[in-house]
Amino acid sequence: MKKITLSLGLAIALFASCKEQTKNAENETVAVSETEETQPQEEWTILFDGSNLDNWHVYNGAEPTQWKIEDEALVFTPAEKRDGTENLVTDSTYTSFVLSLDWKISEGGNSGILWGVQEDPKFNEPYYTGAEIQVLDDERHPDAKAGTTHRSGALYDMIAAPEGVVKSAGEWNTYEITIDHNTNKGSVVMNGQEVITFPVSGEEWDAMVAKSKFADWEAFAKVKTGKIALQDHGNQVSYRNIKIKQL
Repeated sequence: MKKITLSLGLAIALFASCKEQTKNAENETVAVSETEETQPQEEWTILFDGSNLDNWHVYNGAEPTQWKIEDEALVFTPAEKRDGTENLVTDSTYTSFVLSLDWKISEGGNSGILWGVQEDPKFNEPYYTGAEIQVLDDERHPDAKAGTTHRSGALYDMIAAPEGVVKSAGEWNTYEITIDHNTNKGSVVMNGQEVITFPVSGEEWDAMVAKSKFADWEAFAKVKTGKIALQDHGNQVSYRNIKIKQL
């Protein structure tokens, strides 16, 4: 009788041990699974965190004098007397990427975000080589009246953006701009809503350029890899939370 009891006890102990091992194995599997799920697929690189301009410089120029950091935002305020524009460009070049940032335009203001910019003394503005996503006070600036391809969120002079998505001058807007040469697709998400999509190269892109003001510009959007620019259009504009993810 004692022998049977001992065997039964041993069986219970073995079962409990196996169950504990199974539990441990399950817990370990769950832990690994959670780690994999929370692991970022791509890494964001901070281009501006509100503290410095380490990743930027003036296009074809020296130190910025009209761009200042105010309340962790990068603010452009044009000087009263100016010899020329003071566009900012990234130190690094990019090909396929997602760019995320916030922007705020002054009343009647105009600016833009450009990519594929080639920095060369023979081009005195980034827009001679880089395409632009428009930043504008749609309510007051005459560019918005000139056509739907000049509104905020538009691929300037090529793809129109819808009305009613951009916020009023003086309020923060958010852009997520995707330029992907791997899939030949570009897009702009403004304030959480996708407003435009477009090809970024090839016959369709060439056809859009041919119908735009850039049709005869020899260097416009000819190179896939270039710098990102924040445009000085002579009006106060602010940017913050600028980050990029390469694709």
